[in-house]
Amino acid sequence: MHIAIAGNIGSGKTTLTRMLAKRYGWTPRFESIDNNPYMDDFYADMERWSFNVQIYFLNKRFKDIVDIHKSGETVIQDRTIFEDARIFAPNLHEMGMMSDRDFDNYQDLFELMMSLVSLPDLMIYIRSSIPNIVSQIEKRGREYEKTIRIDYLQGLNKRYEDWIKTYKGHLIIVDGDNVKFENNPQDFQLVTDMIDAKLFGLFPLEEQEK
Repeated sequence: MHIAIAGNIGSGKTTLTRMLAKRYGWTPRFESIDNNPYMDDFYADMERWSFNVQIYFLNKRFKDIVDIHKSGETVIQDRTIFEDARIFAPNLHEMGMMSDRDFDNYQDLFELMMSLVSLPDLMIYIRSSIPNIVSQIEKRGREYEKTIRIDYLQGLNKRYEDWIKTYKGHLIIVDGDNVKFENNPQDFQLVTDMIDAKLFGLFPLEEQEK
């Protein structure tokens, strides 16, 4: 199976990915932020580097999907290709940080990729408010994230909510402001109880699809 975790910057995706991989024995696949050669340049000059950084992520996550399906393992993935194409790239385009020409090129490439792959078996969306996101970003202290603009995060949050409303696959929503899964075992169990109900409950995913 392919389990994916979605959520804004600083929402706790990587932490939850790690915890669920350990809990269920799933293979984790983490987002390659620190290995992205464009990140420092992007946050310093979004308009110049937006297309480059988004193409890098699109390419990397498409390879991830192909590898996941080939592996035959149950993989839990930190962020998905859908977030790049439905949230990050459109947000940059709307802000004037990506040209019409680059955005159209990006969207054409994404649609071609989507014709070759399927939705994850289960999507877990961590919903977080801007104050909670800012607090989490400050806590982890990544140098290149110190210049992130609040209006950029707000735009992302709105697009996440719009996307989730129309998402067609199997979905779980975690309240990232109030469910402190990292530090509270009871809150983490709330998350795993929702997952268990979807994957192993009375009507597991295999039965729901029949």
